[in-house]
Amino acid sequence: MNNLIELSNLNKTFVTQKKVKVLRKINFKFKKGKIYSIMGPSGSGKSTLLNLLSLIDRPSSGSISIQNKQIDYKNSKKNDLLRAKKIGIIYQQDNLLSDFTAIENIYFASLAAGNNKDSAITKSKILLRKVGLTSRSNHYPSQLSGGEKQRVSIARALINNPQIILADEPTGSLDFDTAKSVFEILKKQINSNRLIIFATHNRFFAEKSDCLLEIVNGNINTINA
Repeated sequence: MNNLIELSNLNKTFVTQKKVKVLRKINFKFKKGKIYSIMGPSGSGKSTLLNLLSLIDRPSSGSISIQNKQIDYKNSKKNDLLRAKKIGIIYQQDNLLSDFTAIENIYFASLAAGNNKDSAITKSKILLRKVGLTSRSNHYPSQLSGGEKQRVSIARALINNPQIILADEPTGSLDFDTAKSVFEILKKQINSNRLIIFATHNRFFAEKSDCLLEIVNGNINTINA
């Protein structure tokens, strides 16, 4: 089977002063070897969907299966380990640890997955070279530009060789030229065994994906495949 993630009747409702249904009975299969973009206006549910896919949040009803295994939300320890080993996450605001250097931010993610520190540092150096930041490895986030911080975020997301990369507006806070260079680095990470899903407001980047999806009225519409 080429499907890596399968959503079955996925619903997400937030309860504040009233119930707000954000996602409604989504059924969709994400395939390996593909890069998907998700578009939709603010509040449409793009980030909500990515939070569900990353196992940070849980659906109100319905199910998510990864490699044909349905996620059991009662087993939080197993899900945390699955996220650490299988899922790389890139945020719009880089979420780097401000008191640690670029290389530390990267290899800490490897330690969280239970890997050896020496091998984690070695791999972090390779990834920093891959994203063109070898000379910035000992710089703190406050000493890096927005584009450099996002490249560190990409390296951090790759450290455990994840099968799934999720990116929430990864170029949203960058100028267009910087955004293009960061997006090209992200797109180069696709391979036959990996899936990339990114949310964006930018149609220029969305149309460079293999499949452009749009969230409308809480459900997924396929724009092109």
